[in-house]
Amino acid sequence: MLKRRDFLISSAALAGALFAPSILRAAPSDFPNRPIKMIVPFAPGGGVDVFARLLAQGLKDAKGYTVVVDNRSGANGSVGGNVVRKADPDGYSILFSAGTQAMVGSVMKTPPYDPIADFTPIALAGEAPMILVESPQRSERTISEIVANARQKPEAWTFAASAIGSPGHLATLEFNRLAGLDLNIVPYRGTAPGLMDVAGGNVQLMIDPVLALLPAAQSGNVRAVALTSAKRSTLAPDVPTAAESGMPGLDMSSWYGVWGPKGLPQDLVTTLNASINEVVAALGTSGQLAKIGIEGVSETPAKFDAFQRAYLKKGEDLLKAAKFEPT
Repeated sequence: MLKRRDFLISSAALAGALFAPSILRAAPSDFPNRPIKMIVPFAPGGGVDVFARLLAQGLKDAKGYTVVVDNRSGANGSVGGNVVRKADPDGYSILFSAGTQAMVGSVMKTPPYDPIADFTPIALAGEAPMILVESPQRSERTISEIVANARQKPEAWTFAASAIGSPGHLATLEFNRLAGLDLNIVPYRGTAPGLMDVAGGNVQLMIDPVLALLPAAQSGNVRAVALTSAKRSTLAPDVPTAAESGMPGLDMSSWYGVWGPKGLPQDLVTTLNASINEVVAALGTSGQLAKIGIEGVSETPAKFDAFQRAYLKKGEDLLKAAKFEPT
């Protein structure tokens, strides 16, 4: 199960290695004195984009920062990631992404970068349950019914994935593993286009964060089947958990973080981490995060680094079990 508590391992030994390369670089005392570009490596309207814009507004309201959200989608999030990788390590170009970022090197034949070595982890901002939705053209109502039909007609079932290596993709691999199936998975450039195809019946299923898929389910464009969490959500109290719907063991979360280019000075990392943690805490207290199904997280940069490394290991194990071939 890809849950946050499984990943928070001891990180004291990592702290020195994490910051050593940047120790000689000093950040300007008036940072930030111009707009910060926050790169979101997915299309507008998806779960990552929604949270990014909420955080950007919060940084402006609470800290006076001007943060411009810039969507650069494509190649499993690596197009946007590469923009930040190539940026100057001055704190004015940062990446806001999901667990997809940690998996880039594992799902691409020729990845443009090493997601661990080529970036500076700044802050782990939040986590959220995911939800399985179904095309309204299908008549099945539970995971048990879906699995029963898919075992008879596997060619009739296809999953959409917002990106290969995304938390939703890994949850889909876990769905297949637990069901003993190998249903086709089609990657998209973000949540919105995949969700559109589910609503239109071109594909039948999708797993992604609640904040991205629930509005479409509430409007009737897709059908909410189950949450991939151990307990129900106050946002959708009528939607059962995966266990209640027929798949015990499907308990996985999405998560969101902020990275900078390699070599970002330690004092800038500390400043940005403190500011993001403060804003995330305020968004949690005000209830704004709960409204979009996110639980705020505040961790040190070193613990975030340990978290992403452990998540990468868990994800690689799932890909290997599924005999996944990088594309």
